[in-house]
Amino acid sequence: MSHPMQHPSALPELTPAQTAHSARLVNRIHDVIDAQAGWISFERFMEMALYEPGLGYYSAGASKLGAGGDFVTAPEVSPLFSRCLATQCGEILQHLGGGSILEFGAGSGVMAADLLNELAAQGTLPERYLILEVSADLRERQRELVSERAPAQVSRIDWLDRLPEEFRGVVLANEVLDALPVQRFRIRGDQVNSVGVTWQLGRLDWSETRADAELEAAVRRIEANTGERMPDGYTSEINLRLAPWIASVAAALREGVALFIDYGLPQRQYYRSERREGTLLCHFRHRFHDDPLINVGVQDIGAWVDFTAVAEAAVASELKVAGFATQAHFLIGNGLEQLLAPAAANELASRVQLARQAMLLTLPGEMGERFKVIGLSRGFEQPLRGFSVRDLAVTL
Repeated sequence: MSHPMQHPSALPELTPAQTAHSARLVNRIHDVIDAQAGWISFERFMEMALYEPGLGYYSAGASKLGAGGDFVTAPEVSPLFSRCLATQCGEILQHLGGGSILEFGAGSGVMAADLLNELAAQGTLPERYLILEVSADLRERQRELVSERAPAQVSRIDWLDRLPEEFRGVVLANEVLDALPVQRFRIRGDQVNSVGVTWQLGRLDWSETRADAELEAAVRRIEANTGERMPDGYTSEINLRLAPWIASVAAALREGVALFIDYGLPQRQYYRSERREGTLLCHFRHRFHDDPLINVGVQDIGAWVDFTAVAEAAVASELKVAGFATQAHFLIGNGLEQLLAPAAANELASRVQLARQAMLLTLPGEMGERFKVIGLSRGFEQPLRGFSVRDLAVTL
């Protein structure tokens, strides 16, 4: 995800099928806007754009991931990512004396397959590998891919519709938090406005209204935490669904560790005055731009994660922050360099390929610094390898 931001006019053309699909979803959103007196919050728009049954980006059947999709996640960049993550999972499971792994939204299934293969090689397989996946289409793709890449482990996997009531082991969420619908706000003088979506001149458009009490209070809390007033015109995002989401994970986690991996920042950096246009990031055919009102239903929409808010929500739910690191430091802590060492004996082409994959995962200009890993624990006091190189928890 290192490419420069594209201007929307430079994006690839939609296919006729994509155009028709997008038009159906836009019409549905238009109906909701009309029913809500001409305006909906950005949170409601993002929810429909991503999750509207049968039409939203994650609900419909198009391919999202990999070379033929819209973006590539770390497990697709290289098996090195999942192998390092497996080392951390194995360590946790050993200290727990057993347990399972629960993965949120397993995408293509490649992380599950590579994790299970590596855990088998290390002799630390989980009792069960649970995948919480709401998309029937993605479940089928995951089952097919795991059957191909890790056939011996398919019987260990269970697909879930909702969180289990009780869970012991490791919870994994790679690029999940950024897809939770966010509120958008703008500062107008001393006032906090909610930036929402309306229908103007035959198309979706931005529109502001005074923020409700909950959104205004959340923005003022951030100003109090950072000690900095947001300037006039300042626009950003805030995730009011984060705390309830983490509370639900905490309620299920009886003993173990949750590892959340995503692009984001501590709050003081996230809401710096120079970052005044917000953090929205749309992905379409491996191009990156910041206009969520186009290509609705056929492009991904995400917002950077406020990791301070994640930590605060965790502590409020009686979880401990077990560590916070850049993806690069987390992978190095879990033995990335040792995984590269045997490659030195391989032929040159495969050595070069592995080295290039490792660079994509760890370089600051690539995924290494933009992506962070936060560990949240309950009933688990053991230090985690992934945070042994450099733990940035004090920055939260």
